[in-house]
Amino acid sequence: MELTSAIELRGITKRFGKKVIANDHISMEIRRGEILSLLGENGSGKTTLMNMLSGIYYPDEGEILVNGNPVTIASPKDAFACGIGMIHQHFKLVDVFTAAENIVLGLETEGKLDLKAAAAKIREISDKYGFVIDPNKKVYDMSVSEKQTVEIVKVLYRGADILILDEPTAVLTPQETDRLFDVMRNMKADGKAMVIITHKLHEVMDVSDRVAVLRKGKYIGDVATCDTDPQKLTDMMVGRATTLNIDRPEPKNTVPRLEVKDLTIYDALGVKRLDSVSFTAMGGEILGIAGIAGSGQKELLEAVAGLQTAEKGASILYRAMGQEDNAVELVGKDPLQIKRAGVALAFVPEDRLGMGLVGTLGMTGNMLLRSYRKGHGFFTNRKEPEQLAKTVKEELEVVTPSVNFPVRRLSGGNVQKVLVGREIAQDPSVLMTAYAVRGLDINTSYTIYNLLTEQKMKGVAVVYVGEDLDVLLELCDRILVLCGGQVSGIVDARTTTKEEVGLLMTKFKKEGAEE
Repeated sequence: MELTSAIELRGITKRFGKKVIANDHISMEIRRGEILSLLGENGSGKTTLMNMLSGIYYPDEGEILVNGNPVTIASPKDAFACGIGMIHQHFKLVDVFTAAENIVLGLETEGKLDLKAAAAKIREISDKYGFVIDPNKKVYDMSVSEKQTVEIVKVLYRGADILILDEPTAVLTPQETDRLFDVMRNMKADGKAMVIITHKLHEVMDVSDRVAVLRKGKYIGDVATCDTDPQKLTDMMVGRATTLNIDRPEPKNTVPRLEVKDLTIYDALGVKRLDSVSFTAMGGEILGIAGIAGSGQKELLEAVAGLQTAEKGASILYRAMGQEDNAVELVGKDPLQIKRAGVALAFVPEDRLGMGLVGTLGMTGNMLLRSYRKGHGFFTNRKEPEQLAKTVKEELEVVTPSVNFPVRRLSGGNVQKVLVGREIAQDPSVLMTAYAVRGLDINTSYTIYNLLTEQKMKGVAVVYVGEDLDVLLELCDRILVLCGGQVSGIVDARTTTKEEVGLLMTKFKKEGAEE
């Protein structure tokens, strides 16, 4: 059956300033009754291109045709008028409103708003495509997948029949991802046109019909999913042959580096985020931490780094390489006290530019933040940080005009390379990373994986908080699963399955998981 065109892009170009060309004369087609995956490295122009379809940006050149007719999309309202709806990675919902209230928010209605009628229409949409949604449930009571469902139903309610999903599975469990894909297939069968932006190649192979690839702002081409494989797609994205295997050597001479016992954390509102968490991170291994969003991953790493206050009775013992007999208690110490105690602890936080780096500074300035106390008097030694910045730039292939160029103006992948490179350069005994490859292209991600494995082989205890279970199973030696702030299991990454970890993430504990 021949598919009809929903959107046709002709020569679309988007510039930012005089030098940056985000999209360079892109021509491509989106078809009805098809799921199209849009692939490309960080900075290749994927999100910029889709933002022009959703009315967030306006193209400098070229034209957009919807159903064969030229259109002008200068705002999200124009996009909805064309039947285009975009579901962003970061949800745009009002927490204190119900699902129904969020879905109708901003719509023009004649007379008084009829929420009962709205709820009935929402249930009709849900029944048609297989969504599970309670129109009267408050957003603050919802899981991540429920919030995503609200976002999708919201665009369908507004009449969208062309849907763009940006990293839709980033924080979903395998079971939630499967449900989402089932719904997407139902919408495809109903003639909807869908575009999915994702870096997860196994998901591309699973759910898409066709794959379009961008590289450095240019359209490389498209291919039927049934005629390709992850290796070929990666080579198209990168422009050269690449290796997709994560090297995972067996742990050798493992010794305890970090012993966490009975760690309980409350947030500023008095909500318990961690509940009696206990585990040991061994030097010479990568300990993965899995869990749905908000299960306590962030609080766990921040507690170890001295950024969260632990309740009485908790203990976090640190042992440096070569000094395993001398344990240092980290509970009760702030980050500066931890540093002064001689603790070699490196931390790559989730918030790269908020907590990890200062966006207005260049690479040298950000390296200086880690070493300025080595200076004497008013004069701080800039030679070491500058040399370190140059080394990180060269070895990690950071794309930047100079080591003094503001890091906030770099792509996400390059920002992450700067942060990871700086932390590894501290020669840590414990290295903690939170979502180190979130939003990064496949090439940059494998660079990070190799760096973490190198640290493991040096005897460092690597704690890796991740959201892609395939990577956790391939990269880590053990996986600690958090659910609702509690440890629901610790499993061997070599022998467990995605399904077992997914069940542990949702409190359905499988017998045999290591306590």
